[in-house]
Amino acid sequence: MTFSETILSWYRENKRELPWRDTKDPYRIWLSEIILQQTRIAQGTPYYEKFLANFPTIEHLSNATEAEVLKLWQGLGYYSRARNLHATSKTVVQKYGGKFPSNYIELMGLKGIGDYTASAIASICFDEPRAVVDGNVYRVLSRYFGVEIPINSTKGVKYFKALAQSVMDAEHIGDYNQGTMEFGAVQCVPKSPDCPRCPLNKSCLALQKNLVDRLPVKMGRIKVRKRYFNYLVVMDRAGKTQLRQRLGKGIWENLYEFPKLDSDRELKQKQVESSLSEVLQLEEPPLVYQYGKGQVVHKLSHLHLHTKFWVVETCAELKNGVALSDLEHYPVPVLVANFISSFKNHYF
Repeated sequence: MTFSETILSWYRENKRELPWRDTKDPYRIWLSEIILQQTRIAQGTPYYEKFLANFPTIEHLSNATEAEVLKLWQGLGYYSRARNLHATSKTVVQKYGGKFPSNYIELMGLKGIGDYTASAIASICFDEPRAVVDGNVYRVLSRYFGVEIPINSTKGVKYFKALAQSVMDAEHIGDYNQGTMEFGAVQCVPKSPDCPRCPLNKSCLALQKNLVDRLPVKMGRIKVRKRYFNYLVVMDRAGKTQLRQRLGKGIWENLYEFPKLDSDRELKQKQVESSLSEVLQLEEPPLVYQYGKGQVVHKLSHLHLHTKFWVVETCAELKNGVALSDLEHYPVPVLVANFISSFKNHYF
């Protein structure tokens, strides 16, 4: 059997039962693909089901507020995906009457949809012969064909896309694409794949050349930076606090958080106390103490956030204060959400 025939045969026998597998509804396929970008299936599946329960159609999603979408997305990270999801739902409803474009070119014109997602929707929903290339596909192709070109280089992206197109099964493109991704996720896994039981092992160049552990090749990793966040949890006599919305571009754009002191090194209590006036306007000296011990380290792909939460108690009543019981209605970064959960239990 050819490469594509083997993939299809394996997929039909081994595919996992997933909630988006037995549908060609472009809304559901699009939703699953956006959620599963940079997210494991085990983590993403509950979000997929939660989004469908709240927004069963693209019209429901387009009518939601951004805050509602971000709140539902909370904990998945890479919040630009949620903002783009919301923006694209409005475009599809307003420009296309609620029906997704049925071809790759028009799909590529939608916000947050790149080559991979456009190829997935076009092939699975509309049988357009477009090969998908995601992390799993890169791994399968690089190993089977023994390709040592870095997958995250300009040359590598073009090479693997062309290779994927050349070996795909155009007549069964939806199953083939899902099969190749599934094969990489289940059989040709990143570490210690079960090569003896692999149906492609007799013709896999990486196995023949002892390159399985070295492929795919990826160029140097991004240097991780450190930043230090000191969140100021202001509490007044009425048990209300302050939240501020993050404006401007950034990974947490339009999410809410407590006022904070941002620095390039760890701040001690006296430094926090002397810097309060930079971000807070309080009429009298407050009582300041750290909640919990040490730092919470929140790791992003390019950034490690060393975070402390400081309770700032004031006798003055806060203007536009937010009750602790209402904090759960605001979309916040997951590290803030975790603090709120712990603090509410402690405070009450």
